[in-house]
Amino acid sequence: MSFYLGVDGGGTGCRAAVSEDGGRIVGRGQAGPANIVTDPDGARANIVRAVEQAIAGTGATLRSLHAVLGLAGANLPDYSARLADTLPFATTRIESDAVIALKGAIGDDDGVVVTLGTGSAFTGQIDGKVKTIGGWGLVLGDEASGAWLGRALLARALLAIDGLVPMTGLLESVIDDHGRPEELVELARKATPSVFGAYAPRLLESEDDPAARTILGLADRWITRCIDLLAPSGDMPVTFVGGLGPQFARRLSGRYGNRVLKPRGTALDGALWMARQAEAA
Repeated sequence: MSFYLGVDGGGTGCRAAVSEDGGRIVGRGQAGPANIVTDPDGARANIVRAVEQAIAGTGATLRSLHAVLGLAGANLPDYSARLADTLPFATTRIESDAVIALKGAIGDDDGVVVTLGTGSAFTGQIDGKVKTIGGWGLVLGDEASGAWLGRALLARALLAIDGLVPMTGLLESVIDDHGRPEELVELARKATPSVFGAYAPRLLESEDDPAARTILGLADRWITRCIDLLAPSGDMPVTFVGGLGPQFARRLSGRYGNRVLKPRGTALDGALWMARQAEAA
């Protein structure tokens, strides 16, 4: 019997699932973050930990698995290659987390998938050809992601302290949490994307606050710009996935209307599907 492994690893956590030939899932596991750029060693450890949980009691071994891993940072091929060389699976294919999200959400259909979690990526598929925008990480990108939103909130709090933008209730609450602006700077100096991302829900819970309106408006504009670039005909379906996907699907429903479709499955479903397809080919 063959066993297939799907892994969905992002900046917040890593999930794994194992299925049999017929597609029945026989085991699941989860562990910590798996961004292979910001923490390659930690990502590998979390991937193996999640997979070991998933195969427990299944009869599968690490070396019997045909694996597809969708990982944050995998769009940088050097990092993917280094990781693949160290993994013990029978076969290993590493894709970006955006690609497995697309396959889980729409399969082989045409459409645009907007992935908004700790990071962000925008993926379009037309006639089987896939194009991705973004996914470059927080230092140079990840616009509209949870990490980007959280960092923008902290930066605006400092601007308000300096008198450059109006102070608002939301910004006051962020400042009060830390006491002094120096503490905000110290937090940001050490923060990983997931630390910044933890502030994103506060923005979305305070949409009427002027500071939140400004930051979320910038995110809305970035998202629509990417969707419209990937769907030049203006009629392709759009699917929002990731932890922040449903909130932005709601925010942009007036623009995209009935073009917004719910995902068929998760990114993990997409990775498993790709693993079975690759082995059958």
